[in-house]
Amino acid sequence: MIEKKDIRALSKVELRDFFVTHGDKAFRGNQVYEWLWNKGVHSFEAMTNLPKQTREMLENHFSINHIQVDVMQRSADGTIKNAVRLHDGLLVESVLIPTDTRTTACVSSQVGCSLNCKFCATARLKRMRNLQPDEIFDQVKVIDNQSRIFFNRPLSNIVFMGMGEPLMNYNNVLSAIEKITSDEGLGMSPKRITLSTSGIPKLIRKMADDEVKFKLAVSLHSAIDEVRTSIMPFNENFPLSELREALEYWYRKTKNKITYEYVVWKDINDKKKDVDALIKFCRFAPSKVNLIEYNPIDDGDYQQADSSAIDMYQTMLENAGITVTVRRSRGKDIDAACGQLANKR
Repeated sequence: MIEKKDIRALSKVELRDFFVTHGDKAFRGNQVYEWLWNKGVHSFEAMTNLPKQTREMLENHFSINHIQVDVMQRSADGTIKNAVRLHDGLLVESVLIPTDTRTTACVSSQVGCSLNCKFCATARLKRMRNLQPDEIFDQVKVIDNQSRIFFNRPLSNIVFMGMGEPLMNYNNVLSAIEKITSDEGLGMSPKRITLSTSGIPKLIRKMADDEVKFKLAVSLHSAIDEVRTSIMPFNENFPLSELREALEYWYRKTKNKITYEYVVWKDINDKKKDVDALIKFCRFAPSKVNLIEYNPIDDGDYQQADSSAIDMYQTMLENAGITVTVRRSRGKDIDAACGQLANKR
């Protein structure tokens, strides 16, 4: 039996060509494209403005490899975590994070992760494959529906902070964002999307050259090479000097401020010298710092820093004129917080 091609791998032009080749009108391709990306349907039968024989023809030629929510968990604070089953049986996780004013989708870009950050549960999973654009799109569509059902409002923001390193799946992530932001897709503003990366200099430069419109966040965690390498070993290949140059280039090309995501750990990066190095690093381009509460991943090797260390960071950064926020994690009781996504099921 020949495996059918996923129809969502086709562009609108290719869909139009398919219909012409099969003796139908080109505009049918436009209709199918709208069903797939604007309405997000998962069956040809649901494409009700197509003749029955056209739907049968599509069924004979194509599949729609959509995701399924295997398990949905709700936290005491309202956070929702989805265990998402892909068409080949693999699992990823995505999270809906609600506040009083917004709902944010935290989506995954890889099954597992390509990198080896020691504090992150996802990094302990081997990278099995990249997600396709439609699999990323589907996570957003699911969470938008959940936001409307549980919070009576549409999804307002998207962060690529789930499983995987988004820049190691560059083409598929950007293709997904194009579908999410297109008027023919979900029509979300790119300014409401943040891509969080551990910092791959050549790909940050490529994003700048590609003139992306979304926001950039960098998981920094230390501005001292030896310390950063000890917690994020890939830093040995992409040292801070190269990252800094790439971020300077990003700002020159985009004029978009950079967000640094930063966890403070006890006895690792909780000294004054660590804050001094961070302040110096922040000077290279306009930026802000999110100090993130650490979420343990069972083994106890990393521990949340004392509150006095967080206060020191906040005071010194503010005195240096750098915008800083302290971000409390959501969904910890269901392992949905930053660094905890690991498909424990």
